[in-house]
Amino acid sequence: MFKLVSNFHPKGDQPAAIEKLTDGLRKGLEEQVLLGVTGSGKTFTMANIVKNAGLPTLIVSPNKILAAQLYQEFKNFFPENAVHYFVSYYDYYQPEAYLPATDTYIAKDARINKDIDKLRHAALQAVLNRRDAIIISSVSCIYGVGDPAEYDRVSLELAVGQKISPADVGRHLNFLQYERVEGEPKFAGQFSLNKNELLLVLITGEKFLLEFRNRKLESILNIVKSGELQTLKIFPSKFWVTPRDRLRLAMANIKKELAERVEDLQAAGKFAEAERLEKRVSFDMERLKKDGYVNGIENYSRHLAFREQGEPPMTIIDYFQKPFLLFIDESHIGVPQLNGMYAGDRRRKQTLVEHGFRLPSALDNRPLRFAEFKEKIGRTIYVSATPGDCEMNHAKDGGQIVEQLIRPTGVIDPEIVIKPAETQIKSLLEEIKKRAERNERVLALTLTKRQSEDLTEFLLAKGIRAQYIHSEIKTLQRPKILHQLRSGEVDVLVGINLLREGLDLPEVSLIAILNADREGFLRNKRSLMQMAGRAARSTNGQVILYADQITGSIRKAVAETNRRRKIQLAYNKKFGITPQTINRPLTVANLLEIAGIQESEEDMTLSR
Repeated sequence: MFKLVSNFHPKGDQPAAIEKLTDGLRKGLEEQVLLGVTGSGKTFTMANIVKNAGLPTLIVSPNKILAAQLYQEFKNFFPENAVHYFVSYYDYYQPEAYLPATDTYIAKDARINKDIDKLRHAALQAVLNRRDAIIISSVSCIYGVGDPAEYDRVSLELAVGQKISPADVGRHLNFLQYERVEGEPKFAGQFSLNKNELLLVLITGEKFLLEFRNRKLESILNIVKSGELQTLKIFPSKFWVTPRDRLRLAMANIKKELAERVEDLQAAGKFAEAERLEKRVSFDMERLKKDGYVNGIENYSRHLAFREQGEPPMTIIDYFQKPFLLFIDESHIGVPQLNGMYAGDRRRKQTLVEHGFRLPSALDNRPLRFAEFKEKIGRTIYVSATPGDCEMNHAKDGGQIVEQLIRPTGVIDPEIVIKPAETQIKSLLEEIKKRAERNERVLALTLTKRQSEDLTEFLLAKGIRAQYIHSEIKTLQRPKILHQLRSGEVDVLVGINLLREGLDLPEVSLIAILNADREGFLRNKRSLMQMAGRAARSTNGQVILYADQITGSIRKAVAETNRRRKIQLAYNKKFGITPQTINRPLTVANLLEIAGIQESEEDMTLSR
């Protein structure tokens, strides 16, 4: 099912790793580890395994930048297959919360990126309908998106020659939460009616013209691709769409829970909380009855999906046809992320429930527990240059660990140099100037967002072309910033966590890690090695640790780096290999262009 397109052929440790991991899948091994050093071509190894396994594939990445990079690479590797991108669609998100100590209620405040919403819907529809789907996801994959059976069941299937009127289609589109507009629809999820024509922009961004005659569908035209279709399947524009008969039953169950909860609160003397809850839920029920949708509808998801109390939510994982293949990329971060989401979410919602802001059933609008996640998945390959103890132990217990230490380019791990933290800014400035003269780039790693912004301002004042990147930078802007670095518009990129794992930046020859002796999560052995790995794609690669003392983490990172360098040097000598800097095409990673989606006018305006 999967056609891998590439000018590359497996080299170095890749052929052995591909063979061993593919063989492990054939033998039914549930958990395997690919321990591959930075720059050894782990993504290409993964692509070959996908081709060999022939299974729908979910690839979980620890952040949106890496997910975007993987999405672009897999789109290139599998141009004829269904490669999609599934991450959180929030550009900004402040969850609903209550602080009892100060009696402060914080309303949910979020801005949904409509373009990423299109990509999410396209991903869900692909895994429902195709066996050749490859989904690149963030930890968003463990959050509820509604029942896949219901999402598919309420869809509207149209075929040329079908007896149906434009008005009938319009009514069904309204049920699917599409918005009817006057004139030409401009945004995803909109449609317009004009006598015998219906113009529609699907939630995935595709634009269609439906023509009717004598209450019969005459033609279906894809306007962008200028092609006619015989059939068209239209899915809901929202993840929570429920047929009226089921909605009435769900609302009855919600009202029953409300009555019981109000009685409990009043019995406990919490009359203000009971009144608050009754007003809120009653308002939501009125909106739900009228429109079939309400902001915050996910808090009623247990009733809408008719799940039992405590039953796990339906996620994109449930949309996959079984069996499927799972990769957890940069697993040393991905696994702890997946493991830690439930507890924090539970604490916040429990407080809301206790003080009458939400019904107890809102607790079941939640991410999966890690144990539930494990039950839903099957064949898993953990991928990292520094795998965590959790995945290593799982792989040792009935699985296997496969090392990939040799880079196809012959590049060895970068040398690590330790310099005093006391003079780190002055030293960094000098090092950046050296690299800029050689047309090379620098990554500088700080400990906080504020430090990254302050350092960037200082460098700009010194005439250095600098930029910072951290979690507050919009998702679709991050690849563009990385492109500026690669193209030479920027000489140094300053960041914290987003510059640690997986980024493929061959122009970067120096990694400068400030305050490397601040022992902790950001400066432990795995973090230091991951940051150092960003310089492992250049023959001039070097890492500078600015530290006034040699911590245990620094000592371990240097020792492991030296072990790998020894193996790599011996391999190069044995086969007469001369290291070469990776030559990666310089392209702008515009996720919407890659996906074939038109950027919405609203988001284009806001991005300006």
